[in-house]
Amino acid sequence: MSHKIITIAQQKGGAGKTTVTAHLAVAFKNKGKNVAIIDIDPQGSLEQWYKVREATLGKDKTGIDFSSISGWRLHNEISRLKATTDLIIIDSPPHTQTETKTVIRAADIVIIPTQPSPTDFWATELTVNIVEKERIPYRILLNRVVKNSRLAMTITKKYNNLLDTKLGNRIAFADSMLDGLCASETSPSSQAAFEINILTNEIEDMLFPDQASNKNSDAKSKVAAK
Repeated sequence: MSHKIITIAQQKGGAGKTTVTAHLAVAFKNKGKNVAIIDIDPQGSLEQWYKVREATLGKDKTGIDFSSISGWRLHNEISRLKATTDLIIIDSPPHTQTETKTVIRAADIVIIPTQPSPTDFWATELTVNIVEKERIPYRILLNRVVKNSRLAMTITKKYNNLLDTKLGNRIAFADSMLDGLCASETSPSSQAAFEINILTNEIEDMLFPDQASNKNSDAKSKVAAK
């Protein structure tokens, strides 16, 4: 079975890596992909979310495979998962460059979440430098964006390789995580769920071009209208 690997990386903590990882995993699962998530962040936030998900849905009904491992075991775990998954999404730790490099090297694409702030911008530059040295394709995801914010518009102009999709500063993202779920499961008609669907389509078109959704143009026009 062919498979792809997404690494979610950011040297600065608090940029939303775990939330993005969980929401992408559920969204790709909803699109019919066999998805596995790997948590190598010692903080274990993704592992905690998954444990709550098991309690909420049942251990056999999460719809997603999960592993929590140390970075040095990553390649063995990927080899194990290759046979049964279409997509592996890795939540990487902040600050630790050695493990960050390991998960970046394993990726087909690196997604770098960042908030529209000067401190996030500086940290993102460090992450981009690591990714570019490893010669792995990457895209920057603006997260927790306040619509029509002057700061967000100013910061946006400073980035290259931005994803077209931006995620708003929406309570539904965090609220859903409390129950081990995601916005598309707790509030499927919400703007948060809609944004994640657009983001998933955009990434899918890059990773699986023969299965390209071609839905983003219509989706973006709907977002712009909201």
